[in-house]
Amino acid sequence: MYSRSVAPADASTPPPFVRLASDPLRWRLLRELAGSDRRVRELVEAVGQPQNLVSYHLGRLRGAGLVTARRSSFDGRDTYYHLDLDRCAHALAGAGAALHPGLRLEPAPPPRPARSRVLFLCTGNSGRSPMAEALLRHRTDDRVMVVSAGTRPKPLSAHAVRAMADYGITLSHEPTHVDTVRRRRFHVVISLCDRVREACPEFPSRPSLIHWSIPDPAHEDGGALPAYRRAAVELDKRIRYLLPSLAEAPEETR
Repeated sequence: MYSRSVAPADASTPPPFVRLASDPLRWRLLRELAGSDRRVRELVEAVGQPQNLVSYHLGRLRGAGLVTARRSSFDGRDTYYHLDLDRCAHALAGAGAALHPGLRLEPAPPPRPARSRVLFLCTGNSGRSPMAEALLRHRTDDRVMVVSAGTRPKPLSAHAVRAMADYGITLSHEPTHVDTVRRRRFHVVISLCDRVREACPEFPSRPSLIHWSIPDPAHEDGGALPAYRRAAVELDKRIRYLLPSLAEAPEETR
C-alpha cells in the first residue's frame, strides 16, 4: 500500500511506483485500466501478450494496491479490474517529492470541461445512473450535457435521493429507457453495471465507451441506504477523474 510519505527508506532506490510503472507491459496495463474497467481477456487482446503473463503483472499491480478486482455481477466467472487513480496520484506525488522537494505535487483545480455530451447507463436507471448524472452536473456547474437511462427502467430509489442529499443535491429523475436516447449524439457513454455492458446497444454517433463496474446498491446490504452512499462515493471519485478527459476532448468531437 502506498502512503502520502514522500521520503523513501533508501534514497538511492527508486520509489515503488517508479519501479512498477517502468516495466513496459505494466505501463500498458495501467494505461488500459486508466480509461475503463477491463476483464483479463480484454487486456490480453489490448496488449497482445499471453494471459499468464498479463495475469502475473496484474498480480504485481494488485499487490501494490494500485489495481483492484471485482467479480462480474453479470457472469460470476468473469472479473473486472479497476485502477485506483487516487492511489496512483498519491504514489506519483511521493515519487516526485522523493526526487526533489520542488517536485512536490499540489492539488490542481479541476479543469473546466467542454460542452461534452455524456450518457450514463445501468439496468434500472433507478440508482447508479441517475446519481452519476446528478453528480456530473453538480461537479461541472451544468457545463456538461448529461443524461442517464436504463435497459429495464424502474422508479427512482428513495435511498438514491437521500444519498444525493449528502452532496447538497436534490435528485429528481424520470426513469428513461435507453432506446429513447440512443440515437442522440453522445461523446461518451459510460456503463455502470456489468449486465448493461453485455447488452449495450450500438450508438450511431460512435461515442467513446467506458465501463465502470460498480455493484448495484439495491442488491448490497439488502438495498439499505449505506450501500447507496458507498455507490455515490465511488461514482463521485470516478467522475472527478473523468473531468480532465472531458476537458481535453478534441475540438471536432465537442
